[in-house]
Amino acid sequence: MVDRRQVMRFRARAQQLDRARGALGDTAVLDTAVLDIGVQDTGPDGAGWALAMRGIDVAALPADEFVLLWTVRGAPHLYRRADVGEVAAAVEPFSESDAGKRIYDAARPLKAAGIGNLAALDEVAARLRAIVTEPTVKGDASGRLAGLVTEPYLRFCRACDATHIYEMPFRLAALRAGLELRPGTSPPVLERIAGFRKAKAAGDRFHLVRTYLRLLGPATPKHVADYLDAPVKDVKARWPEDVVEVTVEGESRSLLAGDRAALESADAGMTRLLGPYDLFLQAKDRATLVAEAAHAKELWPVLGRPGAVLVDGELVGSWRPRKSGKKLTVAVQPWRKLSGAGRKAVAEQAEHLAAYRAATLTGVDFAD
Repeated sequence: MVDRRQVMRFRARAQQLDRARGALGDTAVLDTAVLDIGVQDTGPDGAGWALAMRGIDVAALPADEFVLLWTVRGAPHLYRRADVGEVAAAVEPFSESDAGKRIYDAARPLKAAGIGNLAALDEVAARLRAIVTEPTVKGDASGRLAGLVTEPYLRFCRACDATHIYEMPFRLAALRAGLELRPGTSPPVLERIAGFRKAKAAGDRFHLVRTYLRLLGPATPKHVADYLDAPVKDVKARWPEDVVEVTVEGESRSLLAGDRAALESADAGMTRLLGPYDLFLQAKDRATLVAEAAHAKELWPVLGRPGAVLVDGELVGSWRPRKSGKKLTVAVQPWRKLSGAGRKAVAEQAEHLAAYRAATLTGVDFAD
């Protein structure tokens, strides 16, 4: 029997949230585990802040150290540039049905037209590759693409009063086309990945099922499937053999056998201000992350997610930034009374956030 506190502490350690700021050597990026599964880059406190909390000074690294790609769930994720070939192999749909699930409502008109989902992604990728011969704004690429494909690939957008290609095939085809996103661009700018070649297969380090278990385990096939937007049967078919079964609050889950000792001995005495889309918050067993339904509703609203306050491996509140010019205030909503030492640790993390944002911290407002 494993309790939720052990699970939380195991994940905090597995995701290296315990690494000290500025204490890393030249191998920091190579050894940063979350880059194996991809670091979601959504919002101002996205991938850069996630890496900063894991001891990496992104600004001090060469600009070409990373590559930004549309991958899991069509979201932008940051990876090591050196790994792009294996990443491309890892994020491929597992099957025809998996591809259909990942492209959502775009699958229906394709099926009606007798077009396979994987074939459709290949078609869009080939067209995109031909269009993006130089850095191209997403809207321009999408507009040109809409004029090159047939009706089953297209939808009418009422908001724009125009016809576009479906969004998810567009996003998921970009990496198949050997395209990356230029960081910091809004709207996104697409450009070719120099020397791109997809690997024949992804090794264990980038195998998405294994990597989920390594960083977000113990887990069930449904947890992994929900994270990937993939069918459960496809995940089960790729379930590792070297797992052990553990019981977490009455539920049987799997853990990589090599991580059993780490789960049983996990400790995590750090405080972190997790960004809204930090990997720690992406686990699909939300009841494990946050026991109270009201707190879960606060942390994962439909729109406008806050960040989360992590103390000693436990989520203890939410936070939001209030920025005006070069001044930053961090508003914290604790879910329990924080000690003086706890408040001091949160304030230190807020100072770190302000430095990351090149702002001056004007205060930390605790709502209690």
